[in-house]
Amino acid sequence: MKKKIDGRALVFCEGAFNTPEGKTAHGLVRFTERYEIVGVLDNTYAGKDAGKVLDGKNNGIPIFGDLTTAVKELRDKGVLPKSLVIGLAPDGGRLPKEAKATIKQALNMGWNVDSGLHDFLTNDKELVAIAEANNCRIRDVRKTPDRDALHFFTGEIENVHALKLAVLGTDSAIGKRTTAWLIVQGLRKANHTAEMIGTGQTAWMQGAKYSMIMDSCINDFVSGEIEHAVVSAYKNEKPEVIVIEGQGSLMNPAYPGGFEILAAGRPDFVILQHAPTRKEYDGFPGYKLHPLKKQIQAIEMISGVKVIAITVNHEGMQPEDIVPACDTITKQTNLPAFDVLAHGTDKLVKLIGSKL
Repeated sequence: MKKKIDGRALVFCEGAFNTPEGKTAHGLVRFTERYEIVGVLDNTYAGKDAGKVLDGKNNGIPIFGDLTTAVKELRDKGVLPKSLVIGLAPDGGRLPKEAKATIKQALNMGWNVDSGLHDFLTNDKELVAIAEANNCRIRDVRKTPDRDALHFFTGEIENVHALKLAVLGTDSAIGKRTTAWLIVQGLRKANHTAEMIGTGQTAWMQGAKYSMIMDSCINDFVSGEIEHAVVSAYKNEKPEVIVIEGQGSLMNPAYPGGFEILAAGRPDFVILQHAPTRKEYDGFPGYKLHPLKKQIQAIEMISGVKVIAITVNHEGMQPEDIVPACDTITKQTNLPAFDVLAHGTDKLVKLIGSKL
């Protein structure tokens, strides 16, 4: 087994696992090269297998009701972690007040704590003091880097000759990152070289070697940081395909991501993630989701780049509903539609391979 970058970790996701606000935990449960995930904290699903709850398939990651129970059971198994990772992704990136007690408990045991929220734990003097007293680390993944470490757009991306794909979405929290990882892994399985460009905190937590965290970046440098990640991946790895993770959606009122990825990432093609049962923008009742065809038109008009496939998020659907939903999308858009999480990436990878 490949050694994980930061060793064993327990994921805090109280009250949010298997909901859109638990998407960071979901990503870590499905795949990460940064940590060896040994458990999830969420009393709602205590005693269950995280993979079974999330995707209907056991993956051996248990869910615990509280940290005390987790420590006892993990110690007995000989897999006690050294990190607590905050797996929450609530609107606005705010830390729930009740989470602080668990964080303090972890720090008092000498565990490191990693958080991707906008409420920076390193600004909390009490938590910092506990960490210092116990010789452990608090890491705020979304904290803005020093300006001296940031890059401005240069145009060097024009020298990148790999096929560049952007995985965008019709909404936030819709599965763009998971689909991007699955595409990269599928391409590698098919003997193509591929690299993932992470653009959010979860992709970084999953160990994306080439990444920037868009939410933490000053606007003037967002394009440059995207370009730098893509150029670095190309120079260092010389992959056939570079897959860029999308953020938000073009028309989401709170997370209008995607513009910078289209402008600076200079993708050759777009793959668009869509949830057929979703009617309103995530977290904003009353804000009706723009129709799929209109979102495709917007992407293609803004970028001049074609959407070549739709990838489906099957939330709110039964397994037998997935293929008919894909067929309906194809009839509406004249584009192939795939549920890569449910059915794998072979067909989509074949399509991508035809573009090389």
